[in-house]
Amino acid sequence: MPTHDRLDATDARLVAALTETPRATVLALADRLKLSRNTVQARLTRLEGAGVLDSFERRVVPRTLGYPLTAFVTTQVTQRFLDEVGAALADIPEVLQVHGISGPTDLLVHIVAVDDTDLYRIAGQILAIPGVERTNTALVMRELVPYRITPLLARLASVR
Repeated sequence: MPTHDRLDATDARLVAALTETPRATVLALADRLKLSRNTVQARLTRLEGAGVLDSFERRVVPRTLGYPLTAFVTTQVTQRFLDEVGAALADIPEVLQVHGISGPTDLLVHIVAVDDTDLYRIAGQILAIPGVERTNTALVMRELVPYRITPLLARLASVR
């Protein structure tokens, strides 16, 4: 089994198999990986409990919900209001993710919008949060490399 914060090669193989076939049963995974059903079940339970496996909602494409525009908003924040700004951003449904970053800005906010008018509204909503000093919005024109974890799993799974 992995330590509390690292996967081992067997776990990487298991997660990679789940990535390829997300609806696979424990029995199918055990057969494919040449592991016992109990081993697979125990490892899956541990991985889920440790938060290794992300939520299912990550697989839902916002475009299919009527949000074809994606943007990133860099946000400069008064440091003492950082927690309050984070909480306010979490209350905006179109905010998908917020990262605290280093550099001249403090937050990288991933948002989606219905159209340009909606994007303008959401950007204004972010700017209106007390503690937000400045924002800069960059519209995503095209995704060149989608979110992926498989190459890292393959590397770890090959370590013996």
